[in-house]
Amino acid sequence: MEDVLFKHNFTFKKKYGQNFLSDPNLLRAIVADAGVSETSVVLEIGAGAGALTRALSEKAKRVVSYEIDKSLQPVLSETLSGCDNAEVVFRDFAREDLAEAEKNLSGEYLVVANLPYYVTTPVVMKFVEESKKCLGLTVMVQEEVARRFCAEAGSPDYGAVTAAIARRGNATVTRYVSRTLFTPRPNVDSAVVKLDFTRGGFAVKSEKAYRETVRCAFLNRRKTLENNLMSGFSLSRGEAKELLRQLDVPDGARGETLSPQRLGALSDLIFEKKGELF
Repeated sequence: MEDVLFKHNFTFKKKYGQNFLSDPNLLRAIVADAGVSETSVVLEIGAGAGALTRALSEKAKRVVSYEIDKSLQPVLSETLSGCDNAEVVFRDFAREDLAEAEKNLSGEYLVVANLPYYVTTPVVMKFVEESKKCLGLTVMVQEEVARRFCAEAGSPDYGAVTAAIARRGNATVTRYVSRTLFTPRPNVDSAVVKLDFTRGGFAVKSEKAYRETVRCAFLNRRKTLENNLMSGFSLSRGEAKELLRQLDVPDGARGETLSPQRLGALSDLIFEKKGELF
């Protein structure tokens, strides 16, 4: 890979968070973690030098890969030579309309990506909140972010992102990856996280009410959930207490002590009471 990059005078750009992988064993392992098969349509974000793209194309029916850096065009033309089922779209995926992107994929699909660290959470949340056909994501992220995605209620890493992901499906770390396997080498280690939208997850009466309830629960971690509900939904203290009483939430509890499922039950009660807000 480095030889091809050098041949085309490619220079890494910090603004794009470019840290490329080339270890073939690791790349094949990521593809296996994602459950890619000959019937899979795969969306990749960040083609880079095409090493993961090629590994995906060897197993998938079709691969559509987004790449923001147009200077990688000659590199990818060479590294993806012969990968007739792989298509590279040179646009910033963070700015894409997901509904339009899904039309191009023509059905259910998997997301597999070595995500640039600076766009990790926004891109993941884009799929969590907006996707209609995505079966799940298998993504390389910072180890710290991986802990947040998979955290248990009550732990220091548990937060709004954790609760949002849990409503859609199951999140697990499939492997940890040393910083030494990247070019250039980042300052932190990474992990591969699989978000499976076909397992786990739960229904709520209003997705918007759930999002707002989660946002409100973690609005101020130093305040009680009761106080956050009062300020977030313009409730009286008595109204906030009654909502929490119905769920057997003890006085003085904070938002991070409620599991995603209990936050979902709370959002249903709030939707019944304040439906006009949603």
